[in-house]
Amino acid sequence: MRKSFLCLLCISIVAATTFSTMHLQNKDAYASAQAEIAMELTTGTVLYEGNADAKLPMASTTKILTAIIIIEDCNLDEIITVADKAVGAEGSSIYLKKDEQIDIRDLLYGLMLRSGNDSAAALAIHHSGSIEKFAEVMNARAKLIGAENSNFKNPSGLPDGEHYTTARDLCKIACHAMNNEIFSQIVSTKSYTGKFRSYANKNKMLSSYEGANGVKTGYTVKAGRCLVSSAKRNGMDVVCVVLNCPDMYDRSGDILDNCFKCFKLLKLDTEKVFMCGNVLCKLNKSENIVVKSKGKLGFLVKSLPNQNVIHNGEPIAELEIYNEKDLLFTRKLYSILSN
Repeated sequence: MRKSFLCLLCISIVAATTFSTMHLQNKDAYASAQAEIAMELTTGTVLYEGNADAKLPMASTTKILTAIIIIEDCNLDEIITVADKAVGAEGSSIYLKKDEQIDIRDLLYGLMLRSGNDSAAALAIHHSGSIEKFAEVMNARAKLIGAENSNFKNPSGLPDGEHYTTARDLCKIACHAMNNEIFSQIVSTKSYTGKFRSYANKNKMLSSYEGANGVKTGYTVKAGRCLVSSAKRNGMDVVCVVLNCPDMYDRSGDILDNCFKCFKLLKLDTEKVFMCGNVLCKLNKSENIVVKSKGKLGFLVKSLPNQNVIHNGEPIAELEIYNEKDLLFTRKLYSILSN
């Protein structure tokens, strides 16, 4: 029985939790980023990191947070009037005009595909009444997402000594955003034609990297070249952040390649049945976990104490899943009793 369940588990498991940092091969072949990290999208498992907690400017990758706030809080089909303060923003632009009528959806695509700083300002003013008020919302929302070491002063990423993030925080924000269907659709779009504007995406990863599906580039003199990228292969989504990286596309591709080589995503669902003594049991919800591609999986079912009378649907055991000797996953198992 133990062997049969082990085989069943190997066919269709999941994994979540944190692995030790992956050693990247041929790192010296590329220009190093000042900070970098990669996470599996659905579980937040860190697959690789380097200097990931350094507080750094992040340029237009800031717009990831701006976009997800607008998507979560606003009606994308609403047509707004462009405020005077949003016109003529410094840096990249979609060339909005004062009192121009445009819907929020077209502004969002202009924000993420063309990195329009004027679009960021227009959206922020519509949402909160001012850039300053919107920055307060950004900071509050970032903390809700789990980005504890960031500070936002504007919605675009224009230089400000108090505007910064970490690679880890930015990756958390990007993972949160990529789990939103509307956001992921926007950032994976290579070209867009809306009711008011049309755009082509600046992100070269979408055409140069297999499986790429987002998310945002950024550059200022102070921040250097920054890239948040995302790709999906063999059912696993990986989000990668590189900050101040001269060769950001190649470096990101190298990190992503190694993540897909070294790890895989498996699923443990509620249809998988285990034995606790002579009682069938299962998980109460399906979950994903990340496992090493070449590691051997094993599991252990441990009875919970005080199980004299067992009722249907109550916790009776604990499931432990191991990758080699590393404990990856611990969850309660619930009884399945026939009527």
